[in-house]
Amino acid sequence: MGTAIVLLLVAGAAALAIRKIIKDKRAGKSIACGGDCSRCGGCRPNRKTDDR
Repeated sequence: MGTAIVLLLVAGAAALAIRKIIKDKRAGKSIACGGDCSRCGGCRPNRKTDDR
C-alpha cells in the first residue's frame, strides 16, 4: 500500500513537471534559451569565432 502511494506521488510530480515544461514551451520560454540573443553563444549567427 505504501509503495502505491509513493508511486502516485512521484507520478503526480512528474505530470506537473511535464505540464510546466509544455506550458513554458507554448509561451516561448525554454530551458536552454533565456531569450537574450546579445549574450547567447549557442546560435550560429552570434558566434564570434569559427570553430570548425
